Amino acid sequence: MRNEVKNYLRYLADMGEKDLPVGEIEAAQREKQAQTAPKKRTQKVSAGDKGRLLGELAEQIARCTKCELHRTRTNTVPGAGNPDADIMFIGEAPGADEDATGIPFVGRAGKLLDKFLAAIDIDRDEVFIANVLKCRPPNNRDPLPSEEAACMPYLLRQIEIIQPKIICCLGRVAAQALLKTKAPLSKMRGQMFSFHSIPMIVTYHPAAVLRNDRLKRFVMDDLRFLMSKYEEILEGEG
Repeated sequence: MRNEVKNYLRYLADMGEKDLPVGEIEAAQREKQAQTAPKKRTQKVSAGDKGRLLGELAEQIARCTKCELHRTRTNTVPGAGNPDADIMFIGEAPGADEDATGIPFVGRAGKLLDKFLAAIDIDRDEVFIANVLKCRPPNNRDPLPSEEAACMPYLLRQIEIIQPKIICCLGRVAAQALLKTKAPLSKMRGQMFSFHSIPMIVTYHPAAVLRNDRLKRFVMDDLRFLMSKYEEILEGEG
């Protein structure tokens, strides 16, 4: 009944009727205007602003004491790369080389990742690389659930700032943390997932390839899959 009254009042207001209660008429007119007004577009953040926001976030990470890993770290490893990247790679946690330098994927696994990127004609400076954890777990053990929970807001904020068009998860731990699943990586490969409305694929961590060279062809297949989906996204936008 209330909706019918509102519709009738709106109709009379549109017809120029002046004998209705003013409040009802104005409310009806405001509702109509709200329905017909053009929606505001979300303003695109410039690369410079993204860089500044990521820098401010890195400073917050450097001061973080949310979990016990702050007691054993040498440096925090917030992430590195193009703040306006279309493609974002996410691993699980820093290793010894990353802890020493504060830069993600600079050890043997990082060098292999660079080779994988070169094979699909991507320069490391074009993408953004981060980890779920921003501090190194002792002896490179798997992250604890409490550590993932403490660090995840930082990663989510990075994704929010960068606004990548597609994400590639490197390794089982990162994929399971983001997708909230216990599925093995072999079951997640070759599929498109959505993480906070952003397309995401999963592949093996370069460190796993260093231990098992046979995984190299699977990673290359996954990266070609990544690029094909990325090109589809660009075509859809064009």
